[in-house]
Amino acid sequence: MSNPKSRLTSSEITALWTQYLQETMAICISKYVLANVKDPEIFSLFELTLSLAKKHLKMIEDIFENEKIEVPKGFTDKDVNLNAPPLFTDIFWLNYIHDMTLHGLAGYSMSFSVSARKDIRNHYYQCNIDTMDLYNESIEILLSKGIYQRSPYFSTEKKSQSITKFSYVMDLFGNKRPLNSMEAGNIYFNLKKSIITKTLIDGFKQVIKDKTIHKFMEHCRNTVNKNIDVFSSVLKEENLHSPRLLDEEITVSNVAPFSDKLMVFHTGFLFHLATTYYATAMITSMRIDVVGHCDASILRDLKTIASFGKILINKGWIEELPQADDRQEFN
Repeated sequence: MSNPKSRLTSSEITALWTQYLQETMAICISKYVLANVKDPEIFSLFELTLSLAKKHLKMIEDIFENEKIEVPKGFTDKDVNLNAPPLFTDIFWLNYIHDMTLHGLAGYSMSFSVSARKDIRNHYYQCNIDTMDLYNESIEILLSKGIYQRSPYFSTEKKSQSITKFSYVMDLFGNKRPLNSMEAGNIYFNLKKSIITKTLIDGFKQVIKDKTIHKFMEHCRNTVNKNIDVFSSVLKEENLHSPRLLDEEITVSNVAPFSDKLMVFHTGFLFHLATTYYATAMITSMRIDVVGHCDASILRDLKTIASFGKILINKGWIEELPQADDRQEFN
């Protein structure tokens, strides 16, 4: 039997702490979108997003209060400018929130799996259900508007066969077999996420005035463009379509809707997630060139993450997590 009054583990504290920062960021973004979006369906979607973020935040605050753990500052109304004109179109925000639900489902499932206490597991169980509801809402709107981008279709007529030749992985003469459905699906899935990230970065770069952060966003843009070019080329070689770019969904506004801190944090957060998705694609791919492309993309993203960390430290934007007990003081 689990004891509901047992202390929080390091994994549970980290999961709740990280979620708190992300939920406060989601609240800022949702408030801004609701102040600008015109489409009633997308407006309702972000009303739901805002209500869920507030609900999750309250749950975390209650847990931390009971455990006598000080909650992080996260992001506040100071990090959003509700009077800023639209930086992105309604269509971008619809694609954006759909993409964020995918990140949320992955994150909540991981947090659930590392939690031992029943109340924490119940919390992430509910977060997953809430996010699946949001996912369903977002994809239904995308489908109804005819703008949901499906991954490539594959023939299902061939009979199942065993792999008997090493050339399935690598051909010494440079010949490549066609991509299998898992490889193509992972590439397409990651491209959609990279395109959302690229659009967000281009918009942020357009409104940021700080030279150091502007340079960081330029580096991020170059990195994500390289990753998009590489994997789009792989699909093109197979005569498979790539997801469309969303560059036209950025307006001409030069007024920042969010603080530099929020924009940098959000960008770094997406690069952190990208490395995990590329790693998954790498270990599930059996064509050596695809494995190599994933490995190279991870290395590029890790260099960007290092720059991200330096900015957070130099700006004093990192909040310190609870630390392990110092046993030396008792010696």
